Amino acid sequence: MITKIKDTLLDSSRTLAKTAEQAELIEMFAKQMIRTIRSGGKILVCGNGGSAADAQHFACELVGSFMDKKRKALPVIALTTNSSSLTSIGNDFDFTEVFRREVEALGRPGDMLVAITTSGNSPNVLKAVEQARSQKMTVIGMSGGTGGNLKAQCDLCLVVPNGVTPRIQEAHIAVIHTVCALAEAELSK
Repeated sequence: MITKIKDTLLDSSRTLAKTAEQAELIEMFAKQMIRTIRSGGKILVCGNGGSAADAQHFACELVGSFMDKKRKALPVIALTTNSSSLTSIGNDFDFTEVFRREVEALGRPGDMLVAITTSGNSPNVLKAVEQARSQKMTVIGMSGGTGGNLKAQCDLCLVVPNGVTPRIQEAHIAVIHTVCALAEAELSK
């Protein structure tokens, strides 16, 4: 067991170190978030499973507070939280439509979609990206491995250089915390 623990943690730290090599891309992500919010736009975030949890975590850090409890709440919506909408859209249309319909309803030109999918190939996330692009929204992707189909469809796509889902998710949450810290610091001025 000890060997497995060490191997897992070392793989995680190597993945984070490789992800840190994309610091310029992460900075661009944060700057786009800041521009979107300063121009009166909002950020929509979607993903499935663990990525849904990451979408909710992302939103709560910015609507609530990351580190600065004195700053204003920031307009970020996790599209994963309205179970009535998700289940009615999934039932009445198809599960691949759940995020697309929400983007269609809530997204406006100048808003931003953060699409999280560890494989880069989640059909419902890809449809949300397509919808966001048709509505002139900025699209930021977060993926892993090779980036899948998501990579080519985004204005900017952070691809964690590992194909193992837990390692990708660990890096995603580290990036989310990083961009939240950068946005909060800038938007608190």
